[in-house]
Amino acid sequence: MIYLAIIEDDSDVRDSLYKYFSSDSGFFCQPTSGSVEEFLERDDLVDTIDVILLDIGLPGISGIEGIKYIKEKYPDVNILMITVFEQPDKIFQSILAGAHGYLIKSSPLPKIKEAVEDLYSGGSPLTPKIARKIIEFFQPGKQIKETSNLTVREKEIVEGIVDGLSMKMIADRLNISVDTVRHHTKNIYRKLHVNSKAEVISKAFRNEL
Repeated sequence: MIYLAIIEDDSDVRDSLYKYFSSDSGFFCQPTSGSVEEFLERDDLVDTIDVILLDIGLPGISGIEGIKYIKEKYPDVNILMITVFEQPDKIFQSILAGAHGYLIKSSPLPKIKEAVEDLYSGGSPLTPKIARKIIEFFQPGKQIKETSNLTVREKEIVEGIVDGLSMKMIADRLNISVDTVRHHTKNIYRKLHVNSKAEVISKAFRNEL
Protein backbone atom coordinates (compact mmCIF):
# COMPACT_ATOMS: atom_id res chain seq x y z
CA MET A 1 0.00 0.00 0.00
CA ILE A 2 1.22 3.51 -0.86
CA TYR A 3 0.71 6.16 1.83
CA LEU A 4 -0.11 9.40 0.04
CA ALA A 5 -0.46 13.03 1.14
CA ILE A 6 -1.85 15.94 -0.88
CA ILE A 7 -0.92 19.61 -0.42
CA GLU A 8 -3.07 21.72 -2.76
CA ASP A 9 -4.89 25.02 -2.18
CA ASP A 10 -7.50 24.58 -4.94
CA SER A 11 -10.32 22.76 -3.16
CA ASP A 12 -11.76 21.29 -6.38
CA VAL A 13 -8.41 19.81 -7.42
CA ARG A 14 -7.67 18.69 -3.86
CA ASP A 15 -11.04 16.96 -3.44
CA SER A 16 -10.82 15.32 -6.86
CA LEU A 17 -7.39 13.86 -6.09
CA TYR A 18 -8.44 12.76 -2.62
CA LYS A 19 -11.60 10.99 -3.81
CA TYR A 20 -9.75 9.30 -6.66
CA PHE A 21 -6.93 7.88 -4.56
CA SER A 22 -9.13 7.10 -1.55
CA SER A 23 -11.28 4.87 -3.75
CA ASP A 24 -8.25 2.74 -4.68
CA SER A 25 -7.36 -0.04 -2.24
CA GLY A 26 -3.70 0.31 -3.19
CA PHE A 27 -3.50 3.71 -1.52
CA PHE A 28 -3.97 5.16 1.94
CA CYS A 29 -4.71 8.85 1.42
CA GLN A 30 -3.91 11.15 4.34
CA PRO A 31 -6.22 14.07 5.23
CA THR A 32 -5.52 16.79 2.68
CA SER A 33 -3.86 20.15 3.37
CA GLY A 34 -4.29 23.53 1.69
CA SER A 35 -0.81 24.82 2.48
CA VAL A 36 2.64 23.70 3.55
CA GLU A 37 2.09 25.33 6.93
CA GLU A 38 -1.15 23.41 7.51
CA PHE A 39 0.52 20.15 6.50
CA LEU A 40 3.46 20.65 8.86
CA GLU A 41 1.17 21.57 11.77
CA ARG A 42 -1.18 18.59 11.39
CA ASP A 43 -1.19 16.01 14.16
CA ASP A 44 -3.65 13.64 12.48
CA LEU A 45 -1.22 12.14 9.96
CA VAL A 46 0.29 8.67 10.26
CA ASP A 47 4.06 8.48 10.64
CA THR A 48 4.51 6.82 7.24
CA ILE A 49 4.16 8.97 4.11
CA ASP A 50 5.56 7.52 0.90
CA VAL A 51 4.56 10.16 -1.66
CA ILE A 52 3.37 13.76 -1.44
CA LEU A 53 1.51 15.49 -4.27
CA LEU A 54 2.68 19.09 -3.85
CA ASP A 55 1.43 22.22 -5.62
CA ILE A 56 3.83 25.11 -6.31
CA GLY A 57 1.53 28.15 -6.15
CA LEU A 58 0.44 27.85 -2.53
CA PRO A 59 -0.54 30.62 -0.09
CA GLY A 60 2.27 31.43 2.35
CA ILE A 61 5.25 29.14 1.81
CA SER A 62 5.43 28.08 -1.85
CA GLY A 63 5.67 24.43 -2.82
CA ILE A 64 9.29 24.84 -3.91
CA GLU A 65 10.28 26.58 -0.66
CA GLY A 66 8.26 24.07 1.34
CA ILE A 67 10.21 21.05 0.11
CA LYS A 68 13.07 21.64 2.54
CA TYR A 69 10.68 21.90 5.52
CA ILE A 70 8.79 18.81 4.44
CA LYS A 71 12.07 16.89 4.03
CA GLU A 72 13.13 17.88 7.54
CA LYS A 73 10.02 16.19 8.92
CA TYR A 74 9.82 13.32 6.40
CA PRO A 75 13.39 12.85 5.03
CA ASP A 76 12.56 9.73 3.00
CA VAL A 77 9.36 10.99 1.37
CA ASN A 78 9.05 11.17 -2.44
CA ILE A 79 7.68 14.50 -3.66
CA LEU A 80 5.73 14.82 -6.91
CA MET A 81 5.08 18.41 -7.96
CA ILE A 82 1.66 18.81 -9.56
CA THR A 83 1.11 22.33 -10.86
CA VAL A 84 -0.04 24.62 -13.67
CA PHE A 85 3.48 25.96 -14.21
CA GLU A 86 5.35 24.69 -17.27
CA GLN A 87 8.26 27.15 -17.20
CA PRO A 88 11.63 25.38 -17.24
CA ASP A 89 12.96 27.50 -14.38
CA LYS A 90 10.12 26.39 -12.10
CA ILE A 91 10.69 22.76 -13.06
CA PHE A 92 14.43 22.94 -12.47
CA GLN A 93 14.04 24.84 -9.18
CA SER A 94 11.70 22.08 -8.00
CA ILE A 95 14.17 19.35 -8.92
CA LEU A 96 17.08 21.15 -7.29
CA ALA A 97 15.00 21.68 -4.15
CA GLY A 98 14.45 17.93 -3.88
CA ALA A 99 11.34 17.07 -5.89
CA HIS A 100 11.43 13.65 -7.56
CA GLY A 101 8.93 14.26 -10.34
CA TYR A 102 6.87 16.98 -12.00
CA LEU A 103 3.41 16.81 -13.58
CA ILE A 104 0.89 19.31 -14.91
CA LYS A 105 -2.49 19.51 -13.16
CA SER A 106 -4.32 18.89 -16.42
CA SER A 107 -2.83 15.37 -16.52
CA PRO A 108 -5.59 12.70 -16.41
CA LEU A 109 -6.06 11.09 -13.00
CA PRO A 110 -4.89 7.65 -14.25
CA LYS A 111 -1.66 9.31 -15.45
CA ILE A 112 -1.16 10.91 -12.04
CA LYS A 113 -1.72 7.53 -10.41
CA GLU A 114 0.80 5.94 -12.78
CA ALA A 115 3.32 8.67 -11.88
CA VAL A 116 2.81 8.10 -8.15
CA GLU A 117 3.34 4.35 -8.58
CA ASP A 118 6.42 4.97 -10.72
CA LEU A 119 7.82 7.37 -8.13
CA TYR A 120 7.15 4.88 -5.33
CA SER A 121 9.03 2.15 -7.22
CA GLY A 122 12.09 4.35 -7.78
CA GLY A 123 11.16 6.23 -10.94
CA SER A 124 11.34 9.97 -11.61
CA PRO A 125 8.17 10.83 -13.53
CA LEU A 126 8.24 13.71 -15.97
CA THR A 127 5.83 14.01 -18.87
CA PRO A 128 7.55 13.97 -22.29
CA LYS A 129 6.55 17.62 -22.75
CA ILE A 130 8.14 18.63 -19.45
CA ALA A 131 11.28 16.57 -20.15
CA ARG A 132 11.66 18.29 -23.54
CA LYS A 133 11.29 21.73 -21.97
CA ILE A 134 14.03 20.99 -19.46
CA ILE A 135 16.39 19.54 -22.05
CA GLU A 136 15.85 22.41 -24.49
CA PHE A 137 16.42 24.96 -21.72
CA PHE A 138 19.65 23.41 -20.50
CA GLN A 139 21.21 22.29 -23.79
CA PRO A 140 24.02 21.50 -24.27
CA GLY A 141 24.20 20.56 -20.58
CA LYS A 142 22.56 17.21 -21.28
CA GLN A 143 25.72 15.94 -22.92
CA ILE A 144 27.56 13.56 -20.59
CA LYS A 145 31.29 14.21 -20.34
CA GLU A 146 33.61 11.65 -21.87
CA THR A 147 35.68 11.87 -18.68
CA SER A 148 32.80 10.47 -16.63
CA ASN A 149 33.57 7.22 -14.82
CA LEU A 150 30.17 5.84 -15.82
CA THR A 151 30.11 2.83 -18.11
CA VAL A 152 28.47 3.02 -21.54
CA ARG A 153 25.39 1.24 -20.21
CA GLU A 154 25.19 3.53 -17.17
CA LYS A 155 25.39 6.58 -19.46
CA GLU A 156 22.51 5.17 -21.50
CA ILE A 157 20.46 4.78 -18.33
CA VAL A 158 21.31 8.33 -17.23
CA GLU A 159 20.09 9.59 -20.61
CA GLY A 160 16.85 7.69 -20.04
CA ILE A 161 16.49 9.26 -16.59
CA VAL A 162 17.06 12.75 -18.01
CA ASP A 163 14.48 12.03 -20.72
CA GLY A 164 11.93 11.38 -17.97
CA LEU A 165 11.55 7.65 -18.57
CA SER A 166 10.45 5.21 -15.87
CA MET A 167 12.63 2.20 -15.05
CA LYS A 168 10.36 0.00 -17.16
CA MET A 169 10.57 2.39 -20.11
CA ILE A 170 14.37 2.50 -19.83
CA ALA A 171 14.43 -1.30 -19.72
CA ASP A 172 12.27 -1.46 -22.85
CA ARG A 173 14.42 1.12 -24.66
CA LEU A 174 17.64 -0.79 -23.89
CA ASN A 175 16.10 -4.26 -24.19
CA ILE A 176 17.17 -5.25 -20.68
CA SER A 177 15.24 -6.24 -17.54
CA VAL A 178 13.92 -3.78 -14.96
CA ASP A 179 16.09 -5.50 -12.33
CA THR A 180 19.15 -4.78 -14.49
CA VAL A 181 18.15 -1.13 -14.71
CA ARG A 182 17.78 -1.02 -10.91
CA HIS A 183 21.23 -2.60 -10.48
CA HIS A 184 22.86 -0.07 -12.80
CA THR A 185 20.95 2.79 -11.17
CA LYS A 186 22.37 1.85 -7.75
CA ASN A 187 25.87 1.91 -9.24
CA ILE A 188 25.15 5.31 -10.83
CA TYR A 189 24.02 6.70 -7.46
CA ARG A 190 27.16 5.36 -5.79
CA LYS A 191 29.53 6.76 -8.44
CA LEU A 192 27.85 10.17 -8.55
CA HIS A 193 27.35 10.36 -4.77
CA VAL A 194 23.63 11.04 -5.10
CA ASN A 195 20.52 9.52 -3.57
CA SER A 196 17.79 10.11 -6.14
CA LYS A 197 17.07 10.35 -9.84
CA ALA A 198 16.33 14.04 -9.39
CA GLU A 199 19.95 14.58 -8.29
CA VAL A 200 21.17 12.65 -11.35
CA ILE A 201 19.08 14.93 -13.56
CA SER A 202 20.45 18.02 -11.81
CA LYS A 203 24.04 16.88 -12.33
CA ALA A 204 23.36 16.08 -15.98
CA PHE A 205 21.91 19.54 -16.61
CA ARG A 206 24.91 21.17 -14.92
CA ASN A 207 27.27 18.99 -16.98
CA GLU A 208 28.75 17.50 -13.81
CA LEU A 209 28.58 13.80 -14.74
